[in-house]
Amino acid sequence: TDVENLRVVPSHPDLVAAEVELVDLEDRAVLLRRALAGISTDVGIVILDCPPALGLLTLNALVAADYLLVPVQCEFFSLDGLARLLHTVDLTRGSLNPDLRILGLVLTMYDRRNRLTHQVADEVEKHFPRETCRTKIPRNVRLAESPSHGKPVLMFDVQSIGAKAYLDLADEILERLSSQEASR
Repeated sequence: TDVENLRVVPSHPDLVAAEVELVDLEDRAVLLRRALAGISTDVGIVILDCPPALGLLTLNALVAADYLLVPVQCEFFSLDGLARLLHTVDLTRGSLNPDLRILGLVLTMYDRRNRLTHQVADEVEKHFPRETCRTKIPRNVRLAESPSHGKPVLMFDVQSIGAKAYLDLADEILERLSSQEASR
């Protein structure tokens, strides 16, 4: 990438086959944690972006992670997906990663003109008041356009409302990380 202090290891279409290949391995849930243990200590933060599915790849990420940041689309079915994910997190804490903490739930595709958006946001905030991030990521054309130009939104249009929301979210995440680390 062209971003200072940022290294990206992209996904690959072959990862689709990984789910099938991992099934028969004995320690299939801890493979990523073992691989990441070899990363040098000069790396500040490692972000694992997972597919919206609760398969072995996501389980490996949950086992390897210290914190979980969950994007929640302001859509009806997102609440069901959130409930399933949180159940998986509880199971993961119980057997494979007792230190996994939820860093935050981020409301995405937020459209303040839409009644459903408000209903979903209210439900998430009601059930998870501490976990729900203050920052909401709005529906924004520039966010949708930036991937087609091969650029992150901060390099595509840093002045857009979506880019500004992600900058605010980054600040909030750093605050939450500092708070979590101070309480350990």
